[in-house]
Amino acid sequence: MEENQSKVVVKWSGREIEIEYGPNETVSDLRNSIYQQTKVKPERQKLLNLKFKGKTPEDSCSLSSLKLKSGFKIMMMGSLEEEIEKVNVEPQDMPEVVNDLDIEEEEIAIENQEVYLAKIEKRIKDYEIKILNELRPEKKLLVLDIDYTLFDHRSSAETGNELMRPYLHEFLTSAYTDYDIVIWSATGMKWIEEKMKLLGVSSHSAYKVAFYLDSLAMISVHIPKYGVLDVKPLGVIWGKFPQFSPKNTIMFDDIRRNFIMNPKNGLRIRPFRQAHLNRATDQELLKLSKYLKDLAQNCDDFSAVNHRHWERYNPKRRR
Repeated sequence: MEENQSKVVVKWSGREIEIEYGPNETVSDLRNSIYQQTKVKPERQKLLNLKFKGKTPEDSCSLSSLKLKSGFKIMMMGSLEEEIEKVNVEPQDMPEVVNDLDIEEEEIAIENQEVYLAKIEKRIKDYEIKILNELRPEKKLLVLDIDYTLFDHRSSAETGNELMRPYLHEFLTSAYTDYDIVIWSATGMKWIEEKMKLLGVSSHSAYKVAFYLDSLAMISVHIPKYGVLDVKPLGVIWGKFPQFSPKNTIMFDDIRRNFIMNPKNGLRIRPFRQAHLNRATDQELLKLSKYLKDLAQNCDDFSAVNHRHWERYNPKRRR
């Protein structure tokens, strides 16, 4: 690196790209350098954590004024032109995408096996939870996945809003009336935090997320038919917060195997994919808002409800 040159690392699409810049270069110059190495046009680049006085800097802003440490990592979202063209064309004769194992509860009665209960106890003891917003008395608990549940993380887009599941903020606002909300993703904590910022969840004024859980809170289980799987045991939360239990907890995830340790408290949400094609018609969160409201007002034990048939749930019939 030449004298007076500085360096940043751009994280994009699973890659880390080193960019050198001089003392007089601007954000616009940085975007052009990124374009040279990635072919993502400057106008399509969203530099997530590049800030000047708490706001996204203008392209004319000098990089030196940002006071970036050498090797500072910038997370970028942005799509190549050919990828954008692809997502606007609906594929023909494609088989239905299955992002789950067809696991039946009777095949894997593992939730009470001592080896896995011991793993949960270890997570309860060792995994640290950072409380973002205080838990509220008498509230139920809603645990949400991110990828394909709230956000299409595979499609290409210029902004995060294009990939956000429709009615997300309305859904969370409605749920927050009756539930404390927890986000649990099988990714790292840093990425969870960035996604929540990108979607505007972490700063929304109408609802609050209690805390995040990442992949380190998960445990691995062995299923003879499928091998070793990483899953999300709700017992980790119940062990740390005894006000929550199978009676008042529900988890939404697009992958059923994630809640095989708690099969009676999981609801497999329809995955949200191909956002550009489906965001105009997807109403899953709108319908689930009503389901959550019905459960909160009419059900004393969430584990007694078959959540596979949530669309047929009739609270009047249960009275």
